[in-house]
Amino acid sequence: MKFCWVTIGVKDFDKSLEFYKGVAGLTVDHVMNPGPKMKIAFLGSGETKVELIYDGASGSRSYGKDVSIGFEVSSLEDFMGVLKEKGIPLESGPHQPNPGIKFVYVLDPNGFRVQFVENIRRA
Repeated sequence: MKFCWVTIGVKDFDKSLEFYKGVAGLTVDHVMNPGPKMKIAFLGSGETKVELIYDGASGSRSYGKDVSIGFEVSSLEDFMGVLKEKGIPLESGPHQPNPGIKFVYVLDPNGFRVQFVENIRRA
């Protein structure tokens, strides 16, 4: 068995698509319009994808505060500069629970927690 994708129900399809493309750096694999008030996008270039679903017929979204999705960055310090340039505030961090990792959390346009992590390579 392999992990295929994580699904995020979104409030604003365009803002969410821009966040995951422009901030997380994901590429659009494909977009579908299965109904008049529904859009679905799969993002990512590897085997595991992020699926964004907008359903204009549904109500508000609810996300657990202890659930997040994580992306690795090469330099957390540099990436925090990108976040600042894009006006995206840190929700939490930076954290460094041990010498091998440091990370921050931000909220996507839907209020979903997204973690950006640097795995520190030791010489």
